Amino acid sequence: MTKVEEFEELRPLLFSIAYRILGSVAEAEDAVQETWLRYEQTGTRPASAKAFLSAVVTRISIDVLRSARVRREAYVGEWFPEPLLADPYDDPERSAELADSVSMAALLLLERLTPLERAVFVLREVFGFGFGEVAAAVGRSEAACRQLTVRARRHMDVGRPRFEADRRERDELAARFFDALHDGDVDALRELLSADVQMVGDGGGKAPALANTIFGADKVARLLAAYFPAVFRADLGVEQCEINGQPGAVFRDGNGNVAGTVSLDVLDGRIQTIRSVVNPDKLAHLGPVADGWALAREVKRARAAGVEQALDEGR
Repeated sequence: MTKVEEFEELRPLLFSIAYRILGSVAEAEDAVQETWLRYEQTGTRPASAKAFLSAVVTRISIDVLRSARVRREAYVGEWFPEPLLADPYDDPERSAELADSVSMAALLLLERLTPLERAVFVLREVFGFGFGEVAAAVGRSEAACRQLTVRARRHMDVGRPRFEADRRERDELAARFFDALHDGDVDALRELLSADVQMVGDGGGKAPALANTIFGADKVARLLAAYFPAVFRADLGVEQCEINGQPGAVFRDGNGNVAGTVSLDVLDGRIQTIRSVVNPDKLAHLGPVADGWALAREVKRARAAGVEQALDEGR
């Protein structure tokens, strides 16, 4: 097998490692590309290409994350990971760990860890690397990596999400949610939300987003019912799909440009959290991005037209 073939076979794994460490599709792809450049320049073939390349992409990702932390401290509003529609890596023996670790909720928990803790946790707990491989990847002793794993696991276990195990029931609930969203049905929406549901958005100051987190089933249901019928009248389409392994949707304008994503955390038959990402910098990997401010103006006009129509019908 040539170096190129070897690398391409391992590319899905390398991307998945980098994405979980970085929370960014673009930065993960850059880390993988840099890993290839370094591998291409090595004069000798390592005994294990998987171990070598995983170590390289991990070290690159740690360095990128350290600099990214500074940028995130100055981020406008809530910061969410870049939405991922499909994880390219699949391992049947670790399917549960892989699915849990890619959710928005889990990636936000990983943000609590130091870059080193995060890398160790991802390699050991998510991908099942041995402590010897983890130690070689991060440049620490096995004993130190065991301590880092314990600390990271403790932080993660405090808020580790537990989602709906039955995918069919979860997806049916999501379908009912988007139907109710389209109809602006407050009662139907309220029935699908947990009492302490949260709704929050990430616009990064570059697109219209919620200024504050909205709490409670009644407030969230009323806000959704008041806003989204106008969204659909403004010719935005909904493409239901998985976002980071959880039910969600991509919103597109009339030209097919990406306007944003919505993801749902589902537990005990109710929606616990609604997260939207509309920052155009985080949507570019999904295709051409719509002008969020222009869309907001269209939605405002559509809401005004809807009110006028309702008044006419009531006269």
